[in-house]
Amino acid sequence: MHHALDDAEPAPYWLDDPRRPDGLPPLVGQASADLVVVGGGYTGLWTALLARERFPSRSVMLVEAGRCGDQASGRNGGFASASLTHGFWNGLSRWPDELETLDRLGAENLSEIGSTIDKLGIDCDWRLTGELSVATRPHQADELAELSGEMTARGIEHSLLDAAGVRGLLDSPTYVGGLLEPHGTALVEPARLAWGLRQACLDAGVVVHEGTRVRSLVREGAGVRLETDRGSVRAGKVALATNAFRPLLRRLSLMTVPVYDYVLMTEPLSAEQLASIGWQGRQGVGDSANQFHYYRLTRDNRILWGGYDAVYHYGSRISPELEAAGPTHERLAGHFFETFPQLEGLRFTHRWAGVIDTCTRFSAFFGTGLRGDVAYALGYTGLGVAATRFGAQVVLDLLEGEETERTRLEMVRSKPLPFPPEPLRWAGIQLTTRSLAKADANQGRRNLWLKSLDRAGLGFDS
Repeated sequence: MHHALDDAEPAPYWLDDPRRPDGLPPLVGQASADLVVVGGGYTGLWTALLARERFPSRSVMLVEAGRCGDQASGRNGGFASASLTHGFWNGLSRWPDELETLDRLGAENLSEIGSTIDKLGIDCDWRLTGELSVATRPHQADELAELSGEMTARGIEHSLLDAAGVRGLLDSPTYVGGLLEPHGTALVEPARLAWGLRQACLDAGVVVHEGTRVRSLVREGAGVRLETDRGSVRAGKVALATNAFRPLLRRLSLMTVPVYDYVLMTEPLSAEQLASIGWQGRQGVGDSANQFHYYRLTRDNRILWGGYDAVYHYGSRISPELEAAGPTHERLAGHFFETFPQLEGLRFTHRWAGVIDTCTRFSAFFGTGLRGDVAYALGYTGLGVAATRFGAQVVLDLLEGEETERTRLEMVRSKPLPFPPEPLRWAGIQLTTRSLAKADANQGRRNLWLKSLDRAGLGFDS
């Protein structure tokens, strides 16, 4: 093991917090509610909270298999992006005619999240920092220049940076260029945001049951019955917010795959260490490779460092034992010190992983089932910290049968192509992952497999 990992706790840093709230009791016996939300991550919490705001006379219940915010919502890097389309390029390639509207709705959504945090007094270190994309190879700098041209044509504020410019913001000998977007990204402490939303739900009258796994849902009369491990709930409407976990509607079984994302957290940097790298703007950072890293500062000047490997396990397996991944954490630690050799000797205090759901178009998709009494939002592909609130609004629109600006979007009305069943799914994902790594090592040149996926509008985000 890399020496810097010797004392790293195998647990998510954000959840290792003395302010973590106590668990809530599970559902036992029978209950009913006008709306039942399944899943206590961001999508579910926003859905429950916004439902109470929209329809204060209706009862809302949220059921969570574990504890609210314990999975992807409490384990991520805390990048809250205004993008609803998993970035500018993905949106431009899929919905060019809607991109201006999607960007406006995404900016409004991000602003409303900040306003809600302020109004509720959630202590989660919400900061509008912007985002810095860095190039570590000449072909990546060329790609950023192409991106800059498209952004300029659409009036999107940004700055294209040469090596000196980017190193003036954050100093690494690996940087050869960069692109700074001063707006559109906030950083947040993700678990504290989830816990704050949970408390807001409770304060708004939402009944929350943790430790309550839903086994099935079926139509019953004019509503839906949900069977849990120790009881059942009769619901008028159901919102599914299960992220990477079993979606409960059979039609969704091939629409997403679960992948594990791995993360490290350093000890706090000294004033001298922080000065050696700069970073006075505290922007969130991502590099421009196919297998990319993302990183940011915390309020006490730790560096969160994650990404690169997005690991899929055969049969869409999800298990806590898959979170250890020693080789992946060691690889990340090596990459960290290649990027910041001036920080040699810094140690990591935490190492962890989280499972996220990805779909073939990389951004969320939406729909209904059981004659419109069930609605869902899935497939955020790791960029859902902010987009989940928009997804919650779409889910509520769909359950009401409302035609809104959101539901008229082609992005909302269309679905991604499904993944194939096993063993083709495993083989395709492995071939794609290897091909992306080869492209990174070969000046970005994409092989026949990747070109075929591009033409089909498919791919795998790594």
